[in-house]
Parts: sequence; C-alpha cells; structure tokens
Amino acid sequence: MHEVVTIETTGLGDRSYLAHDGTAAIVIDPQRDIDRVRAAADAAEVTITHVLETHIHNDYVTGGLALAEATGARYVVAASEDVDFDRTAVGDGDQIDAGSLGIRVMATPGHTPGHLSYVLSDGTEGPVAVFTGGSMLFGAVGRTDLISPADTEPLTRAQYRSVRLLATELPDQVAVYPTHGFGSFCSATPTTGGASTIGAQRLANLALTSDEDAFVKDLVAGLTAYPRYYKHMGPANRRGPAAPDLTVPRRAHPAELRRRIDNGEWVVDLRQRRAFAASHISGTISVELGDPFATYLGWTMPWGQPLTLIGDHQDQVAEACRQLARIGIDRLAAAAAGPHRELADGQTGHYEVRDFPALAAGWPVAGGVVLDVRRPDEWHAGHLPGAVHIPFWELERRAAEVPPGEVWVHCASGFRASIGASLLDRAGRQVVHVDDDWEHAARAGLPVTTEG
Repeated sequence: MHEVVTIETTGLGDRSYLAHDGTAAIVIDPQRDIDRVRAAADAAEVTITHVLETHIHNDYVTGGLALAEATGARYVVAASEDVDFDRTAVGDGDQIDAGSLGIRVMATPGHTPGHLSYVLSDGTEGPVAVFTGGSMLFGAVGRTDLISPADTEPLTRAQYRSVRLLATELPDQVAVYPTHGFGSFCSATPTTGGASTIGAQRLANLALTSDEDAFVKDLVAGLTAYPRYYKHMGPANRRGPAAPDLTVPRRAHPAELRRRIDNGEWVVDLRQRRAFAASHISGTISVELGDPFATYLGWTMPWGQPLTLIGDHQDQVAEACRQLARIGIDRLAAAAAGPHRELADGQTGHYEVRDFPALAAGWPVAGGVVLDVRRPDEWHAGHLPGAVHIPFWELERRAAEVPPGEVWVHCASGFRASIGASLLDRAGRQVVHVDDDWEHAARAGLPVTTEG
C-alpha cells in the first residue's frame, strides 16, 4: 500500500510530493517553506526518512536540506552535483528503501546535466510511480536552456533520450509525478492536465511523438524568456539553504516609508491593482498579491535591492513574505499594514484604468503612446502597430525610452501592466493602465500586426 500526497505551489507552477506506506515517507523536491510538508506528514502520521532532489533547482530555493535536518531524514542529491553540504550521494541504478517502499534512481539528464528521476515500487507490485522532476512533464519537457547557450542543444538531445528511456523502461500504468509544468517557466512548452501515466505520455508527450531532430529544432525555437532571478537559485541551492524566517518584518512608519521611497528603494503595494490605481502612496510600486506575485516581483526588481512591503493587513504581508522566501527574498527592509492613506503622510497619487475597447475608441492615441510590456515572444506573435515594446522587467532602467505624452500600458492580462504603469507613475509620467485580456484587443476593433 502506498499513497502520494501532492503539495502544490501554484504561484511558481510547481509540485512537491510526500509518498508513504502508512509508516515511512519520502519527500521529493520540497519547497523552502517546509512547514507545509511537515503538516502533511503529521496528518498522515508518517515519519519522513528520505528527502530526494531530482535536480539542483533553478526556479526556487529548496527546502530539502532544512527539511532533512529538521526531521533527521537522509538528504538524497545526485553524486554528480558539486554542493557545499553533506548528502546521500546517488547515481543511476542506485536503490533506496523506505519502509516497504523501494526507490530506484534513474539518470535523466536534460533539464540539468545531473537530473535524476525516482521510480517508486510498492512491495511486490513493481513500479507504481515515477517522480520526473523537470524531465517528463505532462505533454512536454523541462526547458533545457538554464545552464548556458552552449549547453542548450546537447541538453535538449539528452532530454529527448531521457524521456524516451522512461517510456521504454516503465510500464504504461506507472503514474507520472513531475515537479514542473503547472505554470512554471521551467517548462519548455505549455503542459496539459493535472495527472498522467507513462501510457498516456506515449500518446501525448512531444518527446515521444516526434523524431529527435524535429524535437530539438522545435523546442529550442520555442524557448521564451524566463525570470531573471533564476540565475540566483542554483548557487543558493548548492550552498544548502537554511529554513526561512517567516516572521513579518518590523513595522515602518510613514516617515520611514517616505525616506525609502525618496531614496529610490522598492516599496511595494500588495493591494488589488485597481485599488492601487485609484489611490496609492506616491512613489510606491504595484505588485498585486496573488499567484504570480513572487515570480513577477522577483523578475522585475533589481536583485538585492532593499524591499519594503505595504498591505491592507498583516496577514497579507505574511503571505507575501512566504511567497518571496521561496525564491530567496527573505530579508526584507521593513513592512507596513493598514489603510494606505494613513501611511501616505499626505502624499498620494492615482491614475486611470481602462480596457481595450476604450483604447479602440480613441485609436490611434493622439499625443500619446501605447506601451506593450509583454515578453518578446508575445510581441512577435501579435501587437498593436506603432506601440513601443519594452518588456516589463526592463522598464525601470529604460523608462527614458518611452516617448513623451500619456502612456497606455498593456500586457496580456493586466497584471504585468500594473507593475509597468506604477513604475512609470513613480517616474513622473502620466499613465493609463489597460487592465484587460489581450484577446479582447482584436475583438474591440484594434489592429493587430506581426510586422515590425
């Protein structure tokens, strides 16, 4: 008998797993806030004996070492990885036993050079599940460009062969449990579904439905931009990160908030983006607290800059701190909670929020500019003629490139546009935040082109 408990981290598009036999448990790819994993183990009344990493992660700071130290479990990491901590080093073909569960290690390079998958067997049943990390995803594979440009094609070919190895060696009924692929930028292409098996992947996975050269060509051509903070995750994970301190930072009073804003620091308002537009402390930046929060804040903010959070209440700030700790931002300068007008010390700002039909009604924009802050691949797939394109993560340093006049800022849903609009508002520009889905642009009668 075995059970697999999924611990979802929707904000990063990842899953961690607790697999157990009713007594002993293994954990695969835990996020840094390990209290969620420990709560799952307590609920199942099992003892964690092993913590397994499929690879050195590039999209989050692992909780693996901290969890192993807190529970007395063995920390299992690929022998091929250069790390600064003690671990149980494993390689292809090694066997791990946890109670009645058996785990076979399979080398599946591609997402990273040292990537491993773990095949779970339950007593005499044989293989019942495989934890594939960033190798075989649901209909897709993990991206292969996170190491270096020179390594991308060799890793893509290795990824193709690794997925095929899994399909060759494992029976159809084996359940597939990937870490990435639920919105994570670690997925090379979009994934489909919330559950799968080896048999289902034989029919759906792009590495199993095309030849190697076509797979390599299509995957490499389709790779898009990924968050800038990724480059800091691997080094942190090789050092062996400690458990985060999830206590809310000390409270900043209005005078300190103003001083930090005037010094050019990032003071981030967590409120709903339309509430921010209606009224906010002047000089603050809007990053609405929701699933994309940590990804887009970490992508946009200069790494290592002092960060202060402002929320309606302490619980909002606490949730933001938890999300940020997962990507290694856990030493905040300060925080504040309460009605923003009480924190503003009389200095507030606002700007308009409109939609694509409103933009269409005044098209072309007279005396102003349309600013598209989406990724380059989104821009090339279709954009408004004459629009200025500056990806949201480049806007702070490139704000001077935005032509004079009122700036209508849009993205694909309104979330990234809210960051962009607030950055320009902080820079003293007159902005309009287009809070709308991109698919509504053409429906509203706006021209969409792929030229330029």
